[in-house]
Amino acid sequence: MTLDEARALDAADPFAMHRARFAIPDGVIYLDGNSLGALPRATIDTARDTVAHQWGDRLIRSWGEGWMDAPARIGAKIAALIGAKSNEVIVADSTSTNLFKLIVAGLRHDPTRTVVVSEAGNFPTDLHIAEGAVACVPGTTLNAVPRDQLADAIDDRTALVLLTHVHYKTAERFDMAAWTARAHDAGALICWDLSHSAGAVPVDLGDADCAVGCGYKFLNGGPGAPAYLMVAERHQADWANPISGWMGHAAPFAFTDPYEPGHGMERWRSGTPAMLAMNALESGIDEMAGIDMTALFAKSAALFDSLAAQGDAIGLECVSPREPASRGSHIGFRHPRAREIVDALIERGVIGDFRDPDIMRFGLTPLYLSHEDIVRAGEIIAQTVADFPRD
Repeated sequence: MTLDEARALDAADPFAMHRARFAIPDGVIYLDGNSLGALPRATIDTARDTVAHQWGDRLIRSWGEGWMDAPARIGAKIAALIGAKSNEVIVADSTSTNLFKLIVAGLRHDPTRTVVVSEAGNFPTDLHIAEGAVACVPGTTLNAVPRDQLADAIDDRTALVLLTHVHYKTAERFDMAAWTARAHDAGALICWDLSHSAGAVPVDLGDADCAVGCGYKFLNGGPGAPAYLMVAERHQADWANPISGWMGHAAPFAFTDPYEPGHGMERWRSGTPAMLAMNALESGIDEMAGIDMTALFAKSAALFDSLAAQGDAIGLECVSPREPASRGSHIGFRHPRAREIVDALIERGVIGDFRDPDIMRFGLTPLYLSHEDIVRAGEIIAQTVADFPRD
């Protein structure tokens, strides 16, 4: 693709107006893949208002003026992006903490089933948390197997199947409906990690039992933004949050000693919401309001094809699926000097990231990236790779 062709596509891009709503520094092409979404300009004003007015002026009164309702309110906005009901998602804690909650709850759902099945090479924290969770439920184990062995690993011992929708290195995407059906056919539950999905690719949780996701990637909630979890309505009355903190209590301000779980998703709250971060997350999510995710991902696919073609032209090995329905919104290239190349690219204004042992990962965030960005990035990548011969 030439620069003129890229500019013509940008002129017709229905998402072009969103670019100006993000504070991307001049001279930077932001292809982080996606460890941190860009800063929405509206968040600057939101943060200022949260600190100076909501905290500074209103003080504790703000808890009754929107703060206490924030986890459910923001959760409902996320639900619209992931194909869940508005009463099935709540914002709370971190992805790791929420994953622990759901794994333990899933293991307790049917004590006759004792195995959590996941993918070897899954995002490490998912496997780390799963190891910790099974250690807390006597008699249970984690079985992490290669992707091509997952189907055979799901059997009548499986309590919970834990899958990351889009792989953090390769961008390989599971067929959510098919794998949810596979788990249910075996009598197992399924939990999806949507951290590299929500806000970038169309997601429809459908019959899934539960899910988690972070707020700081494609939802642009800021570094360390609160995470979210989803529990299907059919499970909400029976499942218990193992981290039974006071905010999940049915009457948190009654201050009684015994714990009584709250109604619906409220029981999945544990500690006090971090409102500076909560409000920043809501501002980021509001940038996604009304977005047609299918159309947005179509732009992502076009950006992918452009960068993949440039990678092909210089002999890079693409490790991401070429079929759009089989991948997320980033692209990975393998190179033996990947770390050095990524470091050099960052110095030259193209911010991607390195994933061990040899993957250069480039995020294709269609909300604020242009076709011209990708063409220019490809040119800089080609120049930089030439500086680092394989031998």
